[in-house]
Amino acid sequence: MINNINHIIIIGGGESGVGAALLAKKKGFQVFVSDASSISSTYKTELDQFQIAYEENGHQRAKKLTTELIIKSPGVPDDVPIIKFYTKKGIPIISEIEFASWYTNACIIGITGTNGKTTTSLLTHHILRTGGLNVSIAGNIGQSFARQVIQDTPDYYVLELSSFQLEGLQFFKPDIAILLNITPDHLDRYDYKLKKYITAKFQILKNSNIGTRFIYYQDDINITQYLAANNFSATPVTISLNDDATNGYADQEFLYFSKNSFARHQVPINNLPLKGNHNKINMLAAGLVGMQLNIPIATIEQGLKTFKNHPHRLEFVSSIDGVTYINDSKATNVEAVKYALESIQQPFIWIAGGVDKGNDYNLINNYLGNIKGLICLGKETNKLQSAIKNYTDNIYVTESIDQAVAYAQGLASSGDVVILSPACASFDLFKNYEDRGDQFKKAVLNLQKKEVID
Repeated sequence: MINNINHIIIIGGGESGVGAALLAKKKGFQVFVSDASSISSTYKTELDQFQIAYEENGHQRAKKLTTELIIKSPGVPDDVPIIKFYTKKGIPIISEIEFASWYTNACIIGITGTNGKTTTSLLTHHILRTGGLNVSIAGNIGQSFARQVIQDTPDYYVLELSSFQLEGLQFFKPDIAILLNITPDHLDRYDYKLKKYITAKFQILKNSNIGTRFIYYQDDINITQYLAANNFSATPVTISLNDDATNGYADQEFLYFSKNSFARHQVPINNLPLKGNHNKINMLAAGLVGMQLNIPIATIEQGLKTFKNHPHRLEFVSSIDGVTYINDSKATNVEAVKYALESIQQPFIWIAGGVDKGNDYNLINNYLGNIKGLICLGKETNKLQSAIKNYTDNIYVTESIDQAVAYAQGLASSGDVVILSPACASFDLFKNYEDRGDQFKKAVLNLQKKEVID
């Protein structure tokens, strides 16, 4: 913890920033919140209720105030003028995750990775609750970590951690750290340099020691190469789909778990709701957390069986005229799309597009053999169109989700799949990926209503 702090300025007035403001106020600091855009009425009501001063649509007042600490919301890059201003003044800049960690003694399970971290976080939380532990989930999902630490009643926190949230750490150290995978994503934030993105992900081990259990997927070359080039003292707990000598391993029939070399437990895969190789990794990671916390394997298996995944992740929406519609709006990068297309054996129509984050569409070339059409949904889709034009002549462009679904319906025949798996961020047309997925589901269900009326 940084000493001699009286005044704190928080940059960003969303869930992370307001959560940090409420915690800082509770701990007796003078707090000011500043946002470059407008702050929602819900958050302004909270700030007013707790007499926290704020400004929106610019940082004019923030630049004039005394402060000893800046808490930066994850959506704020390091290269924006307000952050450069405070960096030049030598004011410490930390993340909300860092700040919240100062005020809890709970066991922290930190989960990151380019893909799968939401599913793994939710599944880990479910397994721990199934095991009777007093656990809460926060971070990049649900309420902010800082907001939950105000009451600080859980014994365990499961934190989903994006690369943005891992920036600005100083003392934060999870008791169990999980790194699922690293593939190119958010490269626009990292000067289009994969090495910078990888370094951000490995911030989760910044303060690790021998007591830190580090669960990671050893088949990922970006992970293993970084580990080989850098020294970390965390205790490794390994996952593989190729090496059966690891702590977590899976074949076509079973998941295998071992806390040490003397006891190996197997769980049949066919009874589990999550499917696909990527979900084997997610389930192995979550199960190994349970083992590290001494939850019986039978309880872990029960948790795996009874888990219901979050919406927008390969979510079945409806079957209309024999065509299956799938909402995979959470797939905001190419690697996530690869996982989705890998699971589809039928001919498919792909709805994709949005804010490109430096995508390399060559990564999915091997999964485009059955594509019947591409519906480009977004304001700037030339790169996507160029990448897919050799695989299908049926390419449509629209900024309307209803029109995208209508185009897809026109191309699809009985037995086909229509999948929204965007490979891009949603902010050009939608509030977020949830809004995009919800609008897709509504458009599909409107097709179903029309079918009934007709």
